[in-house]
Amino acid sequence: MTLAATRCALIMMLALAGAAALGQTPASGNAKLEMEENPLPEATPGHAYHFQFAAHGGVPPMKWELVQGDLPAGMRLNEEGALSGTPESLGEWHFQVGVTDTSKPPQTAVRNVVLKIVEALSLEWKTLPHVTGNQIVGSVVVSNGTEDSFDFTLIVMSVNEVGKAFALGYQKFALKPHTSLFEIQFGQIQNLPQGKYVVHVDGVGEVEAKQAIYRRRLQTQNALTIAVGP
Repeated sequence: MTLAATRCALIMMLALAGAAALGQTPASGNAKLEMEENPLPEATPGHAYHFQFAAHGGVPPMKWELVQGDLPAGMRLNEEGALSGTPESLGEWHFQVGVTDTSKPPQTAVRNVVLKIVEALSLEWKTLPHVTGNQIVGSVVVSNGTEDSFDFTLIVMSVNEVGKAFALGYQKFALKPHTSLFEIQFGQIQNLPQGKYVVHVDGVGEVEAKQAIYRRRLQTQNALTIAVGP
């Protein structure tokens, strides 16, 4: 080996040793920096939120930043990749998050993100109330958008044209955190007398530890007619 070649090899060995002492390796030897694609949990207005972005490969420490788009009011992304805060309103936000490592030269990875901010408690029709013989049947779906378990109560009533009410359904159970579109059927309780009925659905979610109560109500727009007697 020539003297020049020996000198070049010695320089490379010293460079590798120096990089190892700093906890780094040359960029060509680094694993590719990639962001993990874990979906973001839904958030709810007025509730504290926290999500930690993560990446693998590359050379730590990493620096995170908002690359494109806007975050919901009340929320921020720090340089450690934590998205946190208390959102103020409902909606769906689309933005782009990036992370840069400390390779030489640095590597960068970018991810498109969707964050949905939903109601703490939502109640919707699944199957609109309808007449079957002398019964009114249907179903609703309920969602818990929070990190808390709800002591949930659902009451379904049909009220005729003279104000007399008939129970169509009653349920009470623990509605788990981040439950989405849980279906509850109603109407198989009793036969109804002839008349015109409006259906009312009341849902109440309670979190005793936080003294929080959430209420939602549904009502049919048009009266349903029972033409057959019980």
